[in-house]
Amino acid sequence: MTGTMTSVGLDVHARSTHGAAINTVTGELSRVRFGPGNEAVIDWLGGLDGPVSAVYEAGPTGFGLARAAERAGISMIVCAPGKVPRAAGDRVKTDRKDAELLARLLRAGQLKAITVPPDWLEAARHLARSRENVRKDLGRARHRVSKLLLVEGRVYPEPTTWNTRHRQWLARQQFDQPATELAFIDLLAAVDGLTARRAALDERLSRIAQDERFWPTVSRLRAFRGVDTLTALMLHLELAGDWERFSSPRRLAAWLGLTPTLDQSGQSKTQGSITKTGSAIARRLLVEAAWHYARPPRIGATLRNRQQGQPDHVLQIAWRAQHRLHHVHHDLKARGKPGNVATVAVARQLSGFLWAAATAP
Repeated sequence: MTGTMTSVGLDVHARSTHGAAINTVTGELSRVRFGPGNEAVIDWLGGLDGPVSAVYEAGPTGFGLARAAERAGISMIVCAPGKVPRAAGDRVKTDRKDAELLARLLRAGQLKAITVPPDWLEAARHLARSRENVRKDLGRARHRVSKLLLVEGRVYPEPTTWNTRHRQWLARQQFDQPATELAFIDLLAAVDGLTARRAALDERLSRIAQDERFWPTVSRLRAFRGVDTLTALMLHLELAGDWERFSSPRRLAAWLGLTPTLDQSGQSKTQGSITKTGSAIARRLLVEAAWHYARPPRIGATLRNRQQGQPDHVLQIAWRAQHRLHHVHHDLKARGKPGNVATVAVARQLSGFLWAAATAP
């Protein structure tokens, strides 16, 4: 890297950190191993011939080391593990080799940094992901209730479940065996507890969304059909609060994993399923929102209330999105595409419209 005297690769784990430093002038390679914590790593980096550039792979240890380096005035990036080039024939993997590989790739300029979110944004994202975990747990708990009833030959006669009528039907269920009755009560209690937790998290996230650091973007995203406050906030958080880091909607769609895989060689070109890279949470939210565009374009009372106070050019983007995405959905269905394929295609284009609204002046 230009202007760098020492390139450093770090292989960071919970209880150990391996470092490899390459002096650009002499080519000398030095290695070191640290225990848990960031203080010793920062002290070592500060003692190397400067300027120093360092890198480590994103992982479960988070961004604490990168923030500590920033406070110490040391240039450090975090790279995505899936973007690190590795030799296909190299079957020996150790922490020492990984650190040296990162140092050499950093020196060659072959690593791309990911965005390190500020700590206040990451804190909000922790809460949003806790809500996502509760949502998944609630789905599993409800599934256990329905399967216990199915084993006992109890099938709810109506198509929609977990509404008021369904809960009244559940309350009327009785079993001959006391153990089965207790199991059923326990499963229902788990559902009720998770439902209460989800409601509490929803309320807290709704208040966080109104923070002045989030609301300008969240309020714009809410102007779109299928995107309410929680969806808008969670999308914003999954993108680390920086939509402008994507230079085009194509790059955003590729980061979200909504673009098809491609196998091209010579005159042969084959597209497959979507890549599913990036944030699975953001991708799920967009796909769920995309289902709303199967209906004809219109602005109902709820959407009109969400659009109050938004600039005209943002409202025009949202209105164009309704017409465009409704046309795409029905055109693909008319061509015989499965419903889920059409919906993912709509989600991909919806991400582009959201990008346009979030980055508009």
